[in-house]
Amino acid sequence: MQTENIEYSHKRTTLEGFFAYDDAGDGKRPGVLICHAWAGRGDFVIDKARQLAGRGYAAFALDMFGKGVLGSGPEENQKLMQPFVEDRALLRDRMLAGLLTLADQSVVDADRIAVIGFCFGGLCALDLARSGADVRGVISFHGLLMPAGLAKQKIKCKVLTLHGYDDPMAPPEQLSEFCREMTEAGADWQVHAYGNVKHAFTNPEANNPDMGTVYDGNADRRSWQAAYHFLDEVFA
Repeated sequence: MQTENIEYSHKRTTLEGFFAYDDAGDGKRPGVLICHAWAGRGDFVIDKARQLAGRGYAAFALDMFGKGVLGSGPEENQKLMQPFVEDRALLRDRMLAGLLTLADQSVVDADRIAVIGFCFGGLCALDLARSGADVRGVISFHGLLMPAGLAKQKIKCKVLTLHGYDDPMAPPEQLSEFCREMTEAGADWQVHAYGNVKHAFTNPEANNPDMGTVYDGNADRRSWQAAYHFLDEVFA
């Protein structure tokens, strides 16, 4: 497996993503852009990049906050995320910078790219779909679901949302509104809702019931099974 850190920039902010792919075999590989949660581009998404590279994809864990910028806890994480939640055009444009960086890699088939994200990263992935970006598919793992409030575009890609039904950060009423939004945008969309499951269910370190972030092994396993099936479909 080949791995490297790749520097790129957006609006005078230096960013650093993690790139991984299996160099066995020739030819270009489908690309998967990975969006981190509110703490920044840490070990969790680096591990996911390695995991996806092991399945034959070229995976790029992008950076939304800046090279080396990682939050140390909920208060600091919130401060890092909030500017992007408040300025969804900034969020979209920084996502596009990461997408272009992945597409520029010589081993990547730029016509076959999908996007996945976790928590805040799920919002990022969904906003890229909302922008009308020309990608094959978008997957949100326990993502935030609030609409972007920008000019509406037709969603070109397929959308898979993997969601804990008891997620306090995106309750059932918001999930219903999200489904309506996807339908109105013309998306080919799916939602897998896991009963009795809260936020951050794929993260084994999530263990704060008061905050609503709780790891769930069954939902973790089932969501990845769904994600792999979805990637097989969009890259076929």
